Amino acid sequence: MEYHNDRFHDYSLLVLKDDQLIALLPANRLADNVYSHQGLTYGGLVCHKKMRYTDVLNSFRAILIYLEKDGVSKLYVKNIPAIYTSLPSDEVTHVLHALGAKLYRNDILSVLKPCSLSLTKDRRAGVKRGLKHELEVREEEDLSSFWNQILIPNLIQKHQSNPVHTLEEIEYLRKKFPANIRQFNVYHNHTIVAGTTIFETKLVAHSQYISGNGNKNQLGSLDFLHYYLMTDIFQDKKYFDFGTSHEENGAKVNEGLIYWKEGFGARAISQEFYEISVSESSKLKEIFV
Repeated sequence: MEYHNDRFHDYSLLVLKDDQLIALLPANRLADNVYSHQGLTYGGLVCHKKMRYTDVLNSFRAILIYLEKDGVSKLYVKNIPAIYTSLPSDEVTHVLHALGAKLYRNDILSVLKPCSLSLTKDRRAGVKRGLKHELEVREEEDLSSFWNQILIPNLIQKHQSNPVHTLEEIEYLRKKFPANIRQFNVYHNHTIVAGTTIFETKLVAHSQYISGNGNKNQLGSLDFLHYYLMTDIFQDKKYFDFGTSHEENGAKVNEGLIYWKEGFGARAISQEFYEISVSESSKLKEIFV
């Protein structure tokens, strides 16, 4: 997270039991509120695999007591989507319910299992157009051509915005995590026409950035690219995550974008955002019988 530490007041917490680290909460502070780190896509309480329900509950209670003593009023938690956890881990969600936490936002991710890829007529037609135009997919070490020739121009033209990561930031992250950030570009007649930046975990391949030039529909470049990724490169992954299709801080859904993702067989899973009053920690003392 250090690449953007100038944007956030880091307030990440460690939870220890008998001097052993058992959990952590990546977080930042803004005034008297603490947030699951706003510089991270996914947050929440990250737990050791040996933690049981009692440990999770006691960890959350200890965090809330600490926050209240430090003058914090509210804690905002964004849960880790279930597909990114190595074990079932809804203990945190249950603890949040017990606290009376307010669900104030619920995003959906478009996810599928590559082994169950199912293309609609539109997506099959796109793949055929890619084959017809003899498109070529290459994994690249260099991210600059995709960033400068495809991604940035498209975002500026369509949304008058820039990528969340600058080229310098994504290159820095790539150097830190060379096995987890991968770039795949599509070429037509040796010219880049589309691409995607994949964030890869043990279980999931996630398209962090997806973009194509003005001819993407005529060429079928994005259909061709993602069909290739799911039938070849990431066919053994448990999940492929297209990410969200939200706009306006989660208030709206881009209908055309989610329609395109669902054309591969993707369906929705939730990422929940909760607001907690830190003074409610005493409620967790009443759980067990």
